[in-house]
Amino acid sequence: MNENTNMVKVNKNMTFADVLTKYPESWEVMQNCGLHCIGCHGAAFETIEQGSLMHGMSEKDVDKMVGEINEKIGGLGSTNQKKSRGKK
Repeated sequence: MNENTNMVKVNKNMTFADVLTKYPESWEVMQNCGLHCIGCHGAAFETIEQGSLMHGMSEKDVDKMVGEINEKIGGLGSTNQKKSRGKK
């Protein structure tokens, strides 16, 4: 049994470069949100949150994007989504 399959893999405090290196398929979600991180000089040192806010995204949009990235790579989504899934 692999316990990691139900864990959030990406969070907004990770750098773009770390996420893109570990999960190259995440570029599509970022691109769909208007972030063209591949080749950007800031990708190596900016966190997802920092870069996204600098490009005009709201905190809510950043959380949504992180959730979409996690869904794409097989995680649960953002930390906020993980907490709310049990409440139905």
